[in-house]
Amino acid sequence: MDTTSATPAAFTQPSAEDLALTGDWTARGVAAVAAQLAGVHLPPAAQTVADGSGIKALDSAGAWVLQRLVARLQTEGVALRIGGLRPEFEKLLAAVALHAAAAGTPDHGAATATPPPGILERCGRAVAAAATQSLALLSFVGETAIALGGSLAHPQRLRWRAVLYNMRSAGFDALPIVGLLSFLLGIVVAYQGADQLRQYGANIFVADLVGLSMLREFAPLITAIIVAGRSGSAYAAQIGTMAVTEEIDAMRTIGIAPIEMLVLPKLLALLVALPLLTVFADVLGVSGGMLMARAQLDVGFGEFLDRFVEAVSITAYLVGVLKAPVFAAIIVMIGCFQGFRTSGGADSVGRQTTLSVVQAIFLVIVADALFSIVFSMLDL
Repeated sequence: MDTTSATPAAFTQPSAEDLALTGDWTARGVAAVAAQLAGVHLPPAAQTVADGSGIKALDSAGAWVLQRLVARLQTEGVALRIGGLRPEFEKLLAAVALHAAAAGTPDHGAATATPPPGILERCGRAVAAAATQSLALLSFVGETAIALGGSLAHPQRLRWRAVLYNMRSAGFDALPIVGLLSFLLGIVVAYQGADQLRQYGANIFVADLVGLSMLREFAPLITAIIVAGRSGSAYAAQIGTMAVTEEIDAMRTIGIAPIEMLVLPKLLALLVALPLLTVFADVLGVSGGMLMARAQLDVGFGEFLDRFVEAVSITAYLVGVLKAPVFAAIIVMIGCFQGFRTSGGADSVGRQTTLSVVQAIFLVIVADALFSIVFSMLDL
């Protein structure tokens, strides 16, 4: 269009019921008239027709401004229709109106506050989101199980170097923090029970208290929680960063299965490392309880160990150790799953990492509670 002959968009209101549109309603011509249209008011009528025969040019910007006018007047009870348009202008205006209706957020030229969703709607959305995520997690677990079965059938496909690396980072490097917290937990358990046992002259039963509580419950649970916060978050952050930088898409492009490359080495490593960490936590926890029993109840190390062997059966020991592989699978699945769900930028990495830790700890505690119910039913 020749800009020297262009005329800016304009409107006139010959009477209270009439509106005439003239000029070029394009991106260059509607800037000034768009604000003026906000002050146009027509009396409510069954049908009001604005004369658009004077419009010489119309693009999507101009059509959007006209659509805003029509939508605003409709809220005021005015059924406005723009007549006299060229056929091509009518098609463009109809397309813009259709898009505005599909978007569901028509702009009426004034700020309209959207009412916040009610409590039932929020609960429904939360339940729907949880169900969707649960189905996605179940699908991810199934894909991992299929990949694991294929790798075990063909061991040469496993990346043993990555397995050993993850075993060192998730297992050996976690020994100090797991040992320290387990030792302190054993001290706390013995100290809390010391006063009650002393009142009844049952000092020697501190070995039962420390041994059963640490080996059956506290050692595997505290170890899994520490690993979930330490290694589970690292899994989510690593895979999430790769997803953001499109490294995972590149792996798929060159024919490398991301689950075999990123998930299976972590899963196999933690399935081995977490039971060993649990045994280490057992030893340190019992050592802490034994030290506190000596200090608070005058129970010597030899007496403690003699009673410990009588009170704690091999079944109680195995119950705690056998929980560890289940906790390891939960930690790896949740961490990697949330990592693969990362999208967008760095803020998404942090959000999914936090979510992975929270969900992993929650599911570990739920699994521990289910184990307690099952073992109680089996009288173990």
